[in-house]
Amino acid sequence: MDEFEPPPRSRFAVSKKWFARAGKNRRALVTGFVVLAHALGALTSVKALFETRTPQGTIAWIISLNTMPYVAVPAYWVFGQSSFNGYVSARQAEFANLDPVIKQTYPKLIEDGFLLHSDEADFTTEERIARLPYTRFNDAELLIDGEATFGSIIESIAEAEDYILVQFYIIRNDSLGNRLREALLERAAAGVRVYFIYDEIGSYQLPASWLNECRKSGIDIRPFNTRQGHTNRFQLNFRNHRKVVVIDGKTGFVGGHNVGDEYLGLSEEFGHWRDTHVKFTGPVVLATQVAFIEDWNWAANEIPELNWTAQKSEEGDMAALCLPTGPSDEQESCTLFFLHFINSARERLWIASPYFVPDEQILSALQLAALRGVDVRILLPEDPDHLLVYLSSFSYLPTAEKAGIKIYRYGGGFLHEKAMLVDDRYSTIGTANFDNRSFRLNFEITMIFDDEEFNGEVEQMFLDDFEASRLLDANDLTEKSFPFRFAVKCSRLLDPIQ
Repeated sequence: MDEFEPPPRSRFAVSKKWFARAGKNRRALVTGFVVLAHALGALTSVKALFETRTPQGTIAWIISLNTMPYVAVPAYWVFGQSSFNGYVSARQAEFANLDPVIKQTYPKLIEDGFLLHSDEADFTTEERIARLPYTRFNDAELLIDGEATFGSIIESIAEAEDYILVQFYIIRNDSLGNRLREALLERAAAGVRVYFIYDEIGSYQLPASWLNECRKSGIDIRPFNTRQGHTNRFQLNFRNHRKVVVIDGKTGFVGGHNVGDEYLGLSEEFGHWRDTHVKFTGPVVLATQVAFIEDWNWAANEIPELNWTAQKSEEGDMAALCLPTGPSDEQESCTLFFLHFINSARERLWIASPYFVPDEQILSALQLAALRGVDVRILLPEDPDHLLVYLSSFSYLPTAEKAGIKIYRYGGGFLHEKAMLVDDRYSTIGTANFDNRSFRLNFEITMIFDDEEFNGEVEQMFLDDFEASRLLDANDLTEKSFPFRFAVKCSRLLDPIQ
């Protein structure tokens, strides 16, 4: 009898077994991925517990990291970090190198009577927040809108003899960007040193050819480079939002303008661009130079030789303070600055900002100021350029109205200035907005002036802007459609990342 031979296995049976094995492998991979994701979520939530600055933010991150780790873990590493790693140590190294200069400069400021000595608690507080001193014998010129600002900047660049420090958040390859570059190239060709910092996120559209043209012609231009260093690869959420120009250590510029044609009012989308810069001379220029050198040391790992001899302004005896703030500070210096000025107001507090998303402590301070009789006015743009921020700002209207805070929408174009007037005593011009990003995530710079005449000019600027604005009330929110009000509430939940 022939030996029994089993029938051949069908292709169907083989396929069925293969799919069963593949299914087991797939389930194992999925299980492994889920376990790994939740383990990473748990570990990252420990990091969030120790590093997130507010209890509300900590709770939100811990819940998200443990319930939705697939989304929350990468989001935390990009958006969740509140401390700019590495910059603090860079700053310490820099001041070690600058120490001989500082030791020579500071006594000279005292000897020449440039430091403003005062027993007032406000002065002491502001100096401690800034970690820089108030100086006197300064002068300032208010520059309203783009033509006045860039006309003055380019005129001062043409007068540079030794060096030019330039820093902007946004640089565009358009007519204004090329106009600024040509002015810098002309001075570089004459032997003037040019040090140029740009934010690589804000200026992401800037082509390599534009940068290469600068470098070939002798301009030392560097990205701020938040991601440098092995531990900083995910530091995408920090921005260097400062806009600074310093000429020979004698003349400085700070304000809201970036470099692009829209800042001259040439954008079809936005039309007239309402913004403010300030030009200043005197000892406070050296303080602004210190802020730039901090950033340059991070970007280039070097400290160039600069002029550290303070010069009295030819006109005026204005008290002024430079306040650089950022995520590398040991304390939330920008938040403390705003809280201090809000709490110190007794008669008037006028604030202009394109982005108004205050946290609870700032909002409470504004409410208290209004309740104690301070004339609190907030000036915002009528038309948005960031939808989430625009929607969030509506959520504050009922609270503001109950406390007596007046909120205006500017209708004469897009309002981008960052200015403040406190009583008849202080005025500020700078780069910081009224939102979480400026309070905690951005490198910002604000100039503070204590001068009756200059404050009068700032007052008139505000009055002109209020004339072109409309006063809001709670009905501007409550009478909107349900979808709009729903979008406002949802946007408010995203305040920490706006």
